[in-house]
Amino acid sequence: MATPSQWIAGARPRTLPAAVVPVAVGTGVALGYGGAVWWRALLALFVALALQVGVNYANDYSDGVRGTDDDRVGPMRLVGSGAASPRQVLAAALGCFLAAAAAGLALVVVTRAWWLLAVGAAAIAAAWFYTGGSRPYGYRALGEVSVFVFFGLVAVAGTTFVQLERLPWLAVAASVPAGLLSCAMLVVNNLRDIVTDGPAGKRTLAVVLGDARTRTLYVFCLVLPLLVALALVPWQPFAALGVLAAPLALAPVKAVRAGATGPALIATLQQTGRFQLVFGALFTLGLAL
Repeated sequence: MATPSQWIAGARPRTLPAAVVPVAVGTGVALGYGGAVWWRALLALFVALALQVGVNYANDYSDGVRGTDDDRVGPMRLVGSGAASPRQVLAAALGCFLAAAAAGLALVVVTRAWWLLAVGAAAIAAAWFYTGGSRPYGYRALGEVSVFVFFGLVAVAGTTFVQLERLPWLAVAASVPAGLLSCAMLVVNNLRDIVTDGPAGKRTLAVVLGDARTRTLYVFCLVLPLLVALALVPWQPFAALGVLAAPLALAPVKAVRAGATGPALIATLQQTGRFQLVFGALFTLGLAL
């Protein structure tokens, strides 16, 4: 039986900025338009966090039963380590998805935007089929695409919409930095696992691109959000506040460009999450002013 601390580790808390930042950015846009509704923002945050933890448990389950996690550096794998049974981890994943669906349904009811049901169903399906099912798309180099769509565009635009009940163009533009930073977390994670994923048959984008190009992609995912923040200045001058987070990107970029591998990239993952959180906070503030 896994201990509470092992369950927490298995939820991969270092990935949670990917859920928090897009909701914060979407709320910043709503604040800027004078229409923030805090309880709706908190419900959106709950949905995002439940989906993030759910997909982490679902990945643990699917990779564990396939044997992909038998020899891997990185955070706690509940199934792969034998700390929890596949059935227990599957139940935890499904419980998270159910909680996300319930909170999402509440937002659908209050906004009467019934089309959001399809968006929510797509998000849950994307979370499961990332590594689940007979043809997981995470094994076919599409993980980053899904992360950009659901933890960028959908999360930011959706958070703004459920508060304003309309979708300003700024929410779509602001989703680009949020999505790219979420992708950066996945890119560095897959870069760390590139030597084990390939032999295990898991063709992530990192495996397809190779080591050198994956490192270039990572740098791109950290630098472009800063440029987008600057590009929004003519319409929202304070969006440039996000650039103040740039110094926090230096250490992870330097490590990746210097060829860090294996355990060394665990620290880089932490640094990436820190940069994501600080950029997200500053960018949110700039959008709200």
